[in-house]
Amino acid sequence: MTRLSVLDQSPVRSGATPADAIRETLALARRCDELGYTRYWLAEHHSTPALAGSAPEVLIGHVAAVTSGIRVGSGGVMLQHYSALKVAEAFRVLETLYPGRIDLGVGRAPGSDQLTARALGGTGAPEFFPQQVQDLLAFVHGELPPEHPFAKVRAMPTGPTAPELWLLGSSDQSAAIAAHFGAAFSFAHFINADGGAEITRGYAREFKPSPSRATPQASVAVFVVCADTHDEAERLAKSRDLFVARIYTGRGGRYPTVAEAEAHEYTAWERQIVEHARGRRVAGTPAECRERLEALAADYGVDEIVVVTITETAETRRRSYELLAQAFELPPR
Repeated sequence: MTRLSVLDQSPVRSGATPADAIRETLALARRCDELGYTRYWLAEHHSTPALAGSAPEVLIGHVAAVTSGIRVGSGGVMLQHYSALKVAEAFRVLETLYPGRIDLGVGRAPGSDQLTARALGGTGAPEFFPQQVQDLLAFVHGELPPEHPFAKVRAMPTGPTAPELWLLGSSDQSAAIAAHFGAAFSFAHFINADGGAEITRGYAREFKPSPSRATPQASVAVFVVCADTHDEAERLAKSRDLFVARIYTGRGGRYPTVAEAEAHEYTAWERQIVEHARGRRVAGTPAECRERLEALAADYGVDEIVVVTITETAETRRRSYELLAQAFELPPR
């Protein structure tokens, strides 16, 4: 049985406010909990007008408070900006509040432009990332080796359970790090579809058991728009076409409406960007979406799909998640 989870980027739509986006996140999380989704992950983006989720460690606590059964986590914390100890302590607090329900997803990307990354601070250097992951695992589980310079430091509060660590990525580097340290891995197909299945299967082959995980666990994150008709799903997906074209040509702004997308005169370069991006998303009826997503899961060798959905209204977005839950026959809570 294929499990479904959620990655929420807390979109700020044209004509709406960041406060609207945060309220929608909480409402959507409650609904997805009822529908039977496995996880609800909060993304981290900085200085991005279309995406309000800049502090997943804060949102996680609020989402966990308004839900009951769904796991809640980061998708993910951009570790290069922070110390491993500080991240471990934040998530140990969350784990203490909601034991057995917290996921700690971390990524290598800056989640911002380079100027914002410098303003955030941290190492900013990808070569330090493996050491940061190793230290993060050790702090979370209280297992720093005696020879470590911070061996006497404890990530507080300690407790009998720990957050589940996931590495998120769209390349083979994050997959290799996840396999080496015995962590779970989620491939961002919605960012880069090239070689994702091979990379994810390679992670499973190279996985080394760790004290926190005996066997590999992987998922694939996909952008999905599900609607009652194929034409309606394709219509709603037009908003993403313009959003992606703007992002890849260095323009910001709020998440566009379908009307804005239909009125936009795409350049030849923008049309190439859009066509390439369409290969990374799934849009269609419930039956069409299930067929394509199950085929994708089989290709990746995973039993969990993390669904990223943004449409022009909160209602059509919620409806998309509802239709998918029905199509996959998720057991409601």
